[in-house]
Amino acid sequence: MDNWRKPSTISYKRWSNPQLRGEANFSAQNDEIQGTDNEICTIASPRVHSRTNESGSRPGFDQTEATFTVDDALEAIGYGKFQWKLALLTGLSWIGDAMEMMILSILSPQLHCEWRLPSYQVAMITAVVFVGMCFGSPTWGNMADNFGRKVGLTICMCWTLYFGLLSAFAPVYGWLLFLRGLVGFGISGAPQAVTMYSEFLPVKARGTCIMLIAAFWAIGAVFEVLLALWIMPTLGWRWLLGLSTIPMAIFLCFCFWLPESPRFDRLTGKTEKAMATLIRIAKENGKEMPKGKMAACKKNDRGRLKDLFSPQYWRTTLLLCFIWFANAFSYYGIVLLTTELFQSKDLCGTTQGAKIEQNCSLECKYLTSADYKDLLWTTLAEFPGLLVILLLVDRIGRKKSLAMCFFMFSLCILPLYACIGRLALTILIFIARAFISGGYQVVFVYTPEVFPTENRALAMGTCSAMARVGSLITPFVAQVLLRSSVYLTVSMYFCCSLLAGIASLILPIETLGRGLQESSLDQEARGQTTTTNPRSYGTASC
Repeated sequence: MDNWRKPSTISYKRWSNPQLRGEANFSAQNDEIQGTDNEICTIASPRVHSRTNESGSRPGFDQTEATFTVDDALEAIGYGKFQWKLALLTGLSWIGDAMEMMILSILSPQLHCEWRLPSYQVAMITAVVFVGMCFGSPTWGNMADNFGRKVGLTICMCWTLYFGLLSAFAPVYGWLLFLRGLVGFGISGAPQAVTMYSEFLPVKARGTCIMLIAAFWAIGAVFEVLLALWIMPTLGWRWLLGLSTIPMAIFLCFCFWLPESPRFDRLTGKTEKAMATLIRIAKENGKEMPKGKMAACKKNDRGRLKDLFSPQYWRTTLLLCFIWFANAFSYYGIVLLTTELFQSKDLCGTTQGAKIEQNCSLECKYLTSADYKDLLWTTLAEFPGLLVILLLVDRIGRKKSLAMCFFMFSLCILPLYACIGRLALTILIFIARAFISGGYQVVFVYTPEVFPTENRALAMGTCSAMARVGSLITPFVAQVLLRSSVYLTVSMYFCCSLLAGIASLILPIETLGRGLQESSLDQEARGQTTTTNPRSYGTASC
C-alpha cells in the first residue's frame, strides 16, 4: 500500500489528431489561450514499484480504460440526420421571433389610422416590446443555465404563443400595450435556440450550421410581409397577430422530440442521461460512439452574472455587450432610415443636411400593396448578406468577419453625406442592410463559442438585452434626431459601427476551430498544467 501513497508522475502526450484525445481528461483553457490541433494533455498515474510491474497489474485497476468528453463524442458522431431535424425544429422558434419583430413595422401605421393614435403612442407600441425584451433576455438565459436549454426554450415559446394570441383580442390601446410588452418578454428567449443548437454540433460544422439556422430569421421576416400583404387588406391586423403565432404552435407540437443538451446534463452530473442522448444521436446519424466511458465533469454554480465579469471573461463580456448594442442600433436604424429618407419630399436636400419637415401627428396613411412590396425587397437584402458571411466565417474567422460587416456598413453610410439619387440611395441601403444583418449572425456564432456551458445561456441573454437597449435608442435617432440634422444622425451610425468594428478586432480570442468550453473551473486546472510544462496546449473541454 505504501507504493500507492507515493507521489504521482505526470506524463505528457502530444496528439497530432484531436479525434484521439479521448484517452485523457482535458481541462478548459483561459480565454486568452488558443487550442490547437497539436495538443499536449496530462495523464496522472500512480508510481508503482518495479516488483509490482514484474508480477503484473494490480487486480481491479484497469490501466487501459479510455474516457471521452462530449466534444470527442460529437466529433466522432459528426453532423447528420439528427442535426438536420434539430435545425428545422429550433428554426421554427427563429421564424416566430422574426415574425413578431417584423409585425411592429406593419402594426404601428395600421393602429395609427384605425385608433387615431398620436405619434408618441404609436412609438410606444414598438418601445414596450423592446422594454419587455430587456428584462426577458437575462431571465430566460438564467433559466436555461439552471434548469436546462429545453426547459427554457419551451417555456418561452409557450409564453409568447399565449400572450401573442391574447394581444389579437385586445379591446383598447392600454391592453394592447400591456400584452405586447409580455410578448416581448417571451420572445426574448428565442436566442436560446442558438445556444441549444450549438451544443449539438461538431467543431468544424458549427460556424456554417449556426449561420444556416440564422437564415430562418430572414425567412420569418419575409413570410410576415407576405402574410400581411394577404391578410391586412381583407381580415385586418387582429388576424395577422393571431396567424403570426403559427410557427410557435408548430414548435410546441413537436418539442417533445427535443433532447436536453448533453453538455448541460454532463455539467449537472447527469452523465447517464448525457450518454443516452449521445447514443441516440449516433444511432440516428448511423455512426459509432467512442470507446470507453464519459469523463466526469466538475460541478460548478451555473447562471451567475458575476461569472461573466470574472478575470477570464470581463473583457470579452464588455466588448460583446457593445458589439451587440451596436449591431441592433445599426440594424434597426437602417430599417427606419429607409422609410424616413424615402418619404422625404426633397431627397437631395435631405441628404445634404436639410431638416425633414414635420408631419401632423394625426396624419393617417395606410400601407399600400406598393409599400409592402418595397418592404419585401428591403427584407430580401438579408439573404445575400447571409450568403457572403457564410462563405467567410469559417475561412477568415469570426472576429475578422464581424469587423468586416461593421466596416462595410460604415462605408455604405458615408455617401449619405452627399447628394445622391434615389437609385443610388436604394443600392447603398440594400448593401448596408445586407452586411449589418450578416454581422448579426456572426455574433450569434461567436458568443456561444466563447463562454462555457455553465453560463453560456446567461451570456447570450445578457448580450441580447444590450441589443434591445440599442433597439430602444435607435428610433429616437433615426426618426427624431433625423428631423433636426441628417448629418448628426448619419455621423452617429457611422461612428458607432466603426467603433464596433474595432471592438471586434480586439476581442481576446478567435473561436474558429475551438471546442466549446464546459466549465470555468477547468480553466484553473489547465492553468496549473501549463505552468508544469510551458509547452502544453489546451482545448476547451473538461
